[in-house]
Amino acid sequence: MKRIFTLLICITGALQGYSQTQPAPQTYNFSVQEAIDYALTHKDSVVNSGLDVKNADYYVKELIGQGFPQIDGTASFQDYLKIPTTLLPGEFFGAPAGTFIPVKFGVKYQSNLGVNVSQLLFDPSYIIGLQGRKTYKELYSRGYTSTKIDVTAKVTKAYYQVLVSNEQIKLLDANIAQLKQQVDQTTAQNKQGFVEKIDVDRIAVQYNNLVTSRENTLRLLALNYQLLKFQIGMPIQNSLTLKNGLNDIKLDENIVETVADTASYKNRIEYKVFETGLKLSEFDLKRMKAQFLPTLKANVAYTASYQNNSFKDLYSTSFPSSYVGLTLNVPIFSGGQRTNQVRQSEITVQKNKNNLNGLRNGLNLQAAQAKIIYMNSLQSLNNQKRNQELAREVLRVSKIKYEQGVGSSIEVTQAQTALESADNTYVQSLYDALVSRVDLDRAYGRIQ
Repeated sequence: MKRIFTLLICITGALQGYSQTQPAPQTYNFSVQEAIDYALTHKDSVVNSGLDVKNADYYVKELIGQGFPQIDGTASFQDYLKIPTTLLPGEFFGAPAGTFIPVKFGVKYQSNLGVNVSQLLFDPSYIIGLQGRKTYKELYSRGYTSTKIDVTAKVTKAYYQVLVSNEQIKLLDANIAQLKQQVDQTTAQNKQGFVEKIDVDRIAVQYNNLVTSRENTLRLLALNYQLLKFQIGMPIQNSLTLKNGLNDIKLDENIVETVADTASYKNRIEYKVFETGLKLSEFDLKRMKAQFLPTLKANVAYTASYQNNSFKDLYSTSFPSSYVGLTLNVPIFSGGQRTNQVRQSEITVQKNKNNLNGLRNGLNLQAAQAKIIYMNSLQSLNNQKRNQELAREVLRVSKIKYEQGVGSSIEVTQAQTALESADNTYVQSLYDALVSRVDLDRAYGRIQ
């Protein structure tokens, strides 16, 4: 029992220590732009893309370093446990012809210390690599921009989703409040014998359904907040509130005319990334062709050799050697490998050109689709606003008729159901319009 009690104390202390090491939850209040700025600093995909840019810079420096002098130091030590034996013809020592005399050449200990220097003098592949280094860095830089644009669009949509959920809750609260008043009035009238119990039940069913719908929407709202925090790279335990409301977002029909640009594909980062990829494939083709040209290197070497049968006297005397030289490598025949590599690179360049043309057409189509979808979304939203107002007016008239005894409770129930349906459709249309606005801006390269 004492052992179990001790174990519980240790576990409790460990949990307390762990909780103390966790960062305290923080509270943030963000506008749309502030949420985007936070995401561009904290979202893992953006951070990793930024690291790719740094990695590309290091690769370029590695490439440049190939043209600098390459210096290597060497050191060796041999202890000949048995000195190698060489057979020499016996005639050298006056022995009969055809015989051999075993002779040991060398000493027990040998050591060499040296330094080698090589300098690239001419290499077409290296020169072409230097020419393409800016394009290589540009590819990753544009990839970084593409990641930021993607995150910006996702954060904006997630932000709008929270705003729409809040709007839906406001509409539900308004309907619940007026329906609760109606339930109370109908219940009082039933007690006085003016209406039947079934009228009370009909309204009560609608009231209970609205309350349940509100609870479900609240849970979805909490989930939407979690999704927004995920999209901006914020820890889930932090608290987040929104500065902007739906009134701060302008859904302007005139925006369609201002973005009607047939060359908008040039503003798209996707097109710029493909352009850069095409340039790199062209540089790679040049590099393959350069393999047919010779390369030239300069070499310098210095070696100090030490030999002695006594280890303590090994480094007392050195026997140095040194040389300078040039190494010329002239490609002659490689079994057609270089030729086939050039042909493969030519095909890659042609494919990239084809892909670029296809992308241009695809981006133009995407822009046209985004324009139409946005216009349709605005029209649907405006139409749903009118339907919402009409449904609200129908409910008002139905309640008056019912109170005056010239209408039925079924008419009121149907009018209430129609209003709820109009509210739900309006909320969905509102979200569709907001999302289509983001897609429109992205399709025309307005998100940078």
